[in-house]
Amino acid sequence: MHPTLLVLAAGMGSRYGGLKQVDPVGPSGESVLDYAVYDAIRAGFGRVVFVIRRDFEELFRNLIGSKYSGRIDVDYVFQSIEELPEGFTTPDSREKPWGTGHAVWCARNAIKESFAVINADDFYGADSFAQLGQFLSQTKAGPLANFAMVGFRLANTLSENGAVSRGVCATNTQGHLEKITEQTGIESTEVGAGKSYSGEEIVSMNCWGFTKEIFAGLDQQLREFLASHGEEAKSEFYLPAAVSNMITRQEANVSLLHTESAWFGVTYREDKPHVVAAISDLVAKNIYPQKLF
Repeated sequence: MHPTLLVLAAGMGSRYGGLKQVDPVGPSGESVLDYAVYDAIRAGFGRVVFVIRRDFEELFRNLIGSKYSGRIDVDYVFQSIEELPEGFTTPDSREKPWGTGHAVWCARNAIKESFAVINADDFYGADSFAQLGQFLSQTKAGPLANFAMVGFRLANTLSENGAVSRGVCATNTQGHLEKITEQTGIESTEVGAGKSYSGEEIVSMNCWGFTKEIFAGLDQQLREFLASHGEEAKSEFYLPAAVSNMITRQEANVSLLHTESAWFGVTYREDKPHVVAAISDLVAKNIYPQKLF
């Protein structure tokens, strides 16, 4: 069975100032998301599922989903603050969704096969999808769930236009992920020799490979999170933290896949020219065609 690509696209990009998932960065008007779907198709993925919000469903379907008709199966699931496990209700103070872990949980009824998870506004490169596709096609059932994460060097994931948050990874001698520590407010000026970060740290950019066993772990932890933090107006249930907890609880092994792919992110509007130039260079090297779809 071909794996599925789950794309977390419910965020409007408040710092960026618009629906950045559909902003053109390629030579024929492609979005960052178009390159992810193109790479996933090349890597053997058979379906893409978008996690979006209902308030921009029509725009997203028309500008994004319609492009892929005939190339890959497309489905949608919706993340909302009201979508919670049985027994929990949304507090009146809540205005924003519950985070990336919740977004994946919202897809629990739409995905029955192995799948990859990515952010809609990050460029991960062809090698990331090729490695995930290979891992997911070869994953076998065992006493523990077998997951994977594509890791990037911190120095390659920064923005010159503001601070970023990154999940810094620790691994064991077998190359398995031990834990992810969320670090917020990382400035590019803090990274380098003799500084707070060397730049060689491996970080999570929410590029994952999962089997369906992830949903049971997410459901349990989401319930625990809501019981302890559900009344907090801005608390978030992060996917990296949930995976770290599954490792600690000896519920999962997570293989760390090192990639040589370039990572580009559009965290701030000022990041866009860099992304446009980087993709233009990849097109010039014939890694991507002038027009994807």
